[in-house]
Amino acid sequence: MSNPQQLRYSKEHEWLSAAADGVSTVGITEHAAGALGDVVFVQLPEVGAEVTAGEPCGELESTKSVSDLYAPVTGEITEVNQDVVDDPSLVNTAPFEGGWLFKVKISDEPDDLLSADEYTAFTES
Repeated sequence: MSNPQQLRYSKEHEWLSAAADGVSTVGITEHAAGALGDVVFVQLPEVGAEVTAGEPCGELESTKSVSDLYAPVTGEITEVNQDVVDDPSLVNTAPFEGGWLFKVKISDEPDDLLSADEYTAFTES
């Protein structure tokens, strides 16, 4: 399992792209997708909703369990991935590409986001 170096990661297993015009893309990591098992339902925040870093903002339901989706940053949702709502298996098959979840205009970013190497060490401990 490799974590793309250009992304940052939360300890709740979300990834965050570098901000382009203040907007970052968010998804869950391959580690989280593997732990969840086959994702069968995705509930995402609505466009325009405010999310708070570390707080639940949606749900992922798999054949094993239901898990909260946490916002890695504080900001406003600018876009959701309708493809993943229509085909939740994208979370498992392409967590860093087509399985992204939402885009957020960042207003505040926590200090505890991890680099790819730090996240790898975190998941292996």
